[in-house]
This record gives sequence, structure tokens and C-alpha cells, in this order.
Amino acid sequence: MGRWEPNARGRLANVALELYSERGFEQTTVAEIAKRAGLTERTFFRHYADKREVLFAGSSQLEEAFVKAVADVPKSAAPIDAVAVGLDAIAEFFVDRRDFARRRQAVIMATAELQERELIKLASMSAALADTLRRRGVAEPAASLTAEAGVAIFKVGFERWIGAPKEREMSRFMRESLDELRTALTGN
Repeated sequence: MGRWEPNARGRLANVALELYSERGFEQTTVAEIAKRAGLTERTFFRHYADKREVLFAGSSQLEEAFVKAVADVPKSAAPIDAVAVGLDAIAEFFVDRRDFARRRQAVIMATAELQERELIKLASMSAALADTLRRRGVAEPAASLTAEAGVAIFKVGFERWIGAPKEREMSRFMRESLDELRTALTGN
């Protein structure tokens, strides 16, 4: 494949994930990723700041979609219901990406540095959600608690989705996780 072919960013992401899975994150170099993708290191760095960003490149778009969906819910909705709408919105990011998500998660779980980066991503998402809920008029500590619950629902739903033996929509796992949290809180 020559570097003039389309989708260099996607090729780099797929090849990086292959190499991380085969060799491990730490043992894989940017040069190896670029070479296998049929591109140059310079092209790699046009698309990604470093080899970690291949795994986290969509984080800001995911966070933005979550926040926007929550912000767009009518203010009359309960905070957790607004977060539920946000969870449905971000589930759309994962349609037809279960295999990639599974492989990505396996790489992250095998590397402490990547686990830390994943936690930072989730903390950023929670802070952005809490800020959005406060702008909707939700007082503290309810805004922070609801945001943290939303991120926990996302995390548990995501883990259940990638670990499920049968393919189902991610949004179903999100809704089920939310329902289980509601049951745990109310006893109903």
C-alpha cells in the first residue's frame, strides 16, 4: 500500500492495534506501525501525537457527544434521565466496532500506562458531564454524583458489551446497567 492511498489514519489505527496485540504496546514502535501500514513515520505523526493516541484518538469526540446529548435534553428531565439520553447517543459511536473495542480494551488492560490514560479519559468525561448538569441547574453534589454514576454506567455497560458471548447493541447494555443501578438505589 502506498502512502497516497486513502484512509491513512484508519490504516494506522488498525495496524497499531494488530501490533499491540501481537507484540505488546511497549514493544511496538511507531516505525513498525508506519512500515506495516505502508506509510512513513512522518505520516503517522501527522495523524497521532504518539503511539498511545492511536487508542484514545476518539475520546474527545465521545465526550463531546455525551455532553451535547445531555445538554440538549429538556431541562424538565431528571438528571439521570438526561444522562441516559447521553449514554444512548454515545452508544452510536460503537456500532459495528465491537471487535475493535474488544481488542483495544485487551491492549489497555495489559498495560498500566494505558490503564492510567483510560482513567484520565473517564475522569475528564465525568467532569464535563458534571459541568453540563450544573449548567442545566442541577445543584451540587447531585451534579457530580449523577455524572460519576453516568460514567460508571458507561464503564460497566461497555465491559458487559465487549464481554458478551452474543452480539447485541451497546445501548441495550447501557440501559440494562442503568436499570440495575436504579434497582440497587431504590430496592425495586
